[in-house]
Amino acid sequence: MAPVHIGVVGCGAVAQVQHLPNLTALKDLFSVEMVCDLSPNLAQTVAQEFHVPHHTSDWRTLLAAELDAVLLCHTDPKTEIAVAAFAAGKHVFIEKPICFSLQEADRIVAARLAAGTVGLAGYMKVYDPAFEAAARAAADMAAIRFVQIHHLHTNNSHHLAHFRLHRADDIPTAAVEQTRAARAAAVREALGAVPADVQAAFGHLAGSMIHDLYGLRTIMGVPERVASTEIWYEGWGISTMLAYANGARCAATWVELKDVRDFKETLEVCGDDRRVLLSYPTGFSRGILSTLEIQTLDEAGEAITHRPAIAWEGPFVRELKHFHACITEGVLPRTSLEEARCDIALIIDIIKAYLGR
Repeated sequence: MAPVHIGVVGCGAVAQVQHLPNLTALKDLFSVEMVCDLSPNLAQTVAQEFHVPHHTSDWRTLLAAELDAVLLCHTDPKTEIAVAAFAAGKHVFIEKPICFSLQEADRIVAARLAAGTVGLAGYMKVYDPAFEAAARAAADMAAIRFVQIHHLHTNNSHHLAHFRLHRADDIPTAAVEQTRAARAAAVREALGAVPADVQAAFGHLAGSMIHDLYGLRTIMGVPERVASTEIWYEGWGISTMLAYANGARCAATWVELKDVRDFKETLEVCGDDRRVLLSYPTGFSRGILSTLEIQTLDEAGEAITHRPAIAWEGPFVRELKHFHACITEGVLPRTSLEEARCDIALIIDIIKAYLGR
């Protein structure tokens, strides 16, 4: 079978650290034919680095090319290009967040349905073998009582310093302003007029904590309501309490600690008969496994901790393989755009709980 011909929009950190190296390694499945970035120099340099035959600074040129699929990992918002990509008949992989507002989500989903092509949300953590094991262990619980998300984020520059990254230095000022205005408009569409700290918190929820929230939805389903939300530290700190129909609660906190390099992101699921603790590395890492602990009692009532071995295949690679299977074998997307809309709705509800709406 011929590889899927794919184009990549956005040549920044996640493309250089994860997607392009992985697509190159999966050359039997994908052939990267073109890259696109608002920076002409960055597009050319990244194309040379990864031996991509074509590059452009205009996404319309990329969508007009003979491509089967596109991967969108450019600066948010991604809605305009996503809708246009579906209209061009492409299969579309959209890095998180797929968008900011429910109206955007509906436009993207409608475009996908009209095209009849594959739409995949870039939710790589649910493809992590450790997450899959944690989800299985949670499903076997007698009853889930409490879930805790603990996300201590740190400045990404600490992690990116380990990689040789090419950076943009020639993005036209007009293009930067256009992107900034489109992002502000999308946030207004989602929330209305809100203070700067709330806008910042919304950005962190959509851009970072969304990893925790979609994993939580995969295990717990959609919460019944947002019980409470606190925002502090000028929007760099967010805590929320989510309530579920079965009586369970989830306490979720995201905090930026700019100069603490020890990144920590955990998902803890507690039930009557066991406790599951999943710890993730930063997304800007390669070859570092997530870890999993399952705490139970043995037949004598003594506490035991099981640490399952985790498969070495990384979640970004598994995600791309799944995208390929969706395109070539008709497999249903595990992280569909329709389900991703639920996460956009939850993020908006978390903010509304803080605003008292």
